[in-house]
Amino acid sequence: MTQTLALLQDSYRQLNSQKLFWLTLFLSGLVVAGFASIGIDKNGISLLWFEVGDFGAGINSDLIPPDQLYKRIFANFGISFWLAWLATILALVSTAGMIPQFIASGAIELTLSKPIGRVRLFLTKFGVGLLFTTLQVAIFTTACFLVIGFRGKSWEPGVFLAIPLVVLFYSYLYSVCVLLGLITRSTIASLLLTLLFWLFLFGLNATDGIMLQLREVNAMRIEQLTTRIERLEAVAIKGITEDRARARREAAEGIRDAEAPPLGEGEPTREEIEQRDSRIAKMRTDLAKAKERAPQWQFWTRVVVAAKTVFPKTSETVSLLERRLLKDLNLKGDDEETARDPGNVISMGNMSRADQRQLTQRIEKVIKSRSVAWVIGTSIGFELVVLGIASWVFARRDF
Repeated sequence: MTQTLALLQDSYRQLNSQKLFWLTLFLSGLVVAGFASIGIDKNGISLLWFEVGDFGAGINSDLIPPDQLYKRIFANFGISFWLAWLATILALVSTAGMIPQFIASGAIELTLSKPIGRVRLFLTKFGVGLLFTTLQVAIFTTACFLVIGFRGKSWEPGVFLAIPLVVLFYSYLYSVCVLLGLITRSTIASLLLTLLFWLFLFGLNATDGIMLQLREVNAMRIEQLTTRIERLEAVAIKGITEDRARARREAAEGIRDAEAPPLGEGEPTREEIEQRDSRIAKMRTDLAKAKERAPQWQFWTRVVVAAKTVFPKTSETVSLLERRLLKDLNLKGDDEETARDPGNVISMGNMSRADQRQLTQRIEKVIKSRSVAWVIGTSIGFELVVLGIASWVFARRDF
């Protein structure tokens, strides 16, 4: 235990000497200060002591209560933008050099001479990097909790859920960073390669969104074409039946044209229906093509999901946090309006607003159906494998 505490102290001194911990903390403080400087009352939005107004749209405390305003800012900016992107990049920059500097500075020989196992030594170093991030997230979240409480008059302990989930999200990337730091012995190389890996995960998630969208668009097209064909067929059959009845009456009265085509018997045929309404034939062709494409979209969606299963799910982990916060903080209307705004939705074509809304809801339903066990469990599994490889490399390497 004494050796572990000594390692923690040494690592803290290393981080403190780089001033990055305090720089990141200062930037987090600026974000919280900006967060707290925004206000809302009967007259509209205010910034510090200055009235900004309602922007001509009636934006005031009657439309958005103060507690809802601060909760939305925390969920949509504090989590999605600051913690999930900028603060994570700053944390990686701050901690990426811990392993390369440790194994390249000569300190490794002195440390290994102490009675401590190599795996324990490595995992302690990894834990210190996570502790750095945990402190940053905890301080930021606590400050936001106080802002929501004092400025919004709503005390929401649910915001502290951000601490474990953001640290977990960061640990996916940091585990890759320490492995790359061991292999390359370079801070810059490990940082850049980790950012590239993160970009790859972002691209994989975007591909999943695109595949999911295309699959659901095709499924909606099948449903809509089927409904429209059935409706047009019903109208066509009714018209054909009425024409036959009228023709029989005319024949019975002897006024039917002798050159008129013979009367059909039984149910109207496919050809008769399509002759009655030419749109039906085209719709049937389109429906057949859509049904032919459906298995392809299903296959490629499963391929992408299988690929995502292997890798950590950074976006989904943050999304879990956002959805949970929206529920715990009692934010109204977000499920419908901000439901993972499929920026994933590439092109709506000529879809109506109702169709766009339905597509968004279908995509959101699929995303929500992916269990927490799949999102977090498989991501932790990936992290454990990476840490296992890194521990093996550290234990076997001759320093």
